[in-house]
Amino acid sequence: MSYMRSQKFRTHKFFLFVLLPLVVAVSSCARQGQSQTALGSVVTGKDAGQASPLAPAVGQEPSQTLEPSPATAVLAKAEKTLPYPSRADLDKLDAVLQSLSPKAKAAMPLTADNRAEFLTDLEQVLEEEKGFRTDDLSLYYLIDKKHNVGADYVPKDLVHLEKNDLFDINKNNLSLRPEAYEALCQMARASLKDGVRLLVSSTYRSYEYQKWLFQHWVDVDGLEEAERESARAGTSQHQLGVAVDFGSVSDDFADTKMGQWVYAHSEDYGWSLSFPQGYEDVTGFRWESWHFRYIGRPACDFQRKWFSDVQQFMIEFIDAWKNWK
Repeated sequence: MSYMRSQKFRTHKFFLFVLLPLVVAVSSCARQGQSQTALGSVVTGKDAGQASPLAPAVGQEPSQTLEPSPATAVLAKAEKTLPYPSRADLDKLDAVLQSLSPKAKAAMPLTADNRAEFLTDLEQVLEEEKGFRTDDLSLYYLIDKKHNVGADYVPKDLVHLEKNDLFDINKNNLSLRPEAYEALCQMARASLKDGVRLLVSSTYRSYEYQKWLFQHWVDVDGLEEAERESARAGTSQHQLGVAVDFGSVSDDFADTKMGQWVYAHSEDYGWSLSFPQGYEDVTGFRWESWHFRYIGRPACDFQRKWFSDVQQFMIEFIDAWKNWK
């Protein structure tokens, strides 16, 4: 071997076995530091002393047990399974969560590890909304004691319910939005296969009818009790044309064969219990085991997975997310 080739060979070996590993190590450390910094800003908030809404509050047990892992492992896991959320989406998520009530945040099993999964599921629900008709209110429309519709609002193309082979009705003036009516028929077909025939007792109510109904309960029970069990005009889900009261419209509905079937299967067909037991401070209404709202199957799945199966929490979150500026 010539002297020049020998020198080149020694130089090549020095670069291959000494310099190259050193360059790779330095580069790896730099990337790891950047990842830890980025993750830290999500988990701990923009300011070091600010608690993150993704982490359990002080004194609160975490919603699930997670094995501790380095920041790089968390990032790698997210990147392998789901699209990694943008900085803008993470900042927006933090901001929207901060706007929710403590009880709503406590009901959401969000952690630093699963925020990408949550945002992916949210995107799917919002994508589903794009398929809703555009000439009427969204099926996710927030209506409650603080959010209302006007006296002139009437859902488009209401379908009149008539006597049929799928389910029973106890009035002749019942009607639903087309989407809700189709979903009711699908659920009724399934219930019949299990030997249960549904009874529909109340559906769409006009602003004027709801005004009369609320005053009726004020006259019967007094204002304080009426506020717990009847909506003021303009704040009822029934005016949206997507709510159904099933069966006897009484607490014993939950113990009937029909009630138990509806509880077990309603979400499979897009129907969500609006006023669950133990959440009067959240919904504004006492438990109504018979009152279900049609929101679609994807939203029901989203509600069950991320909001402790409480419709109000999910609808409030979607409203805040869509209107965040």
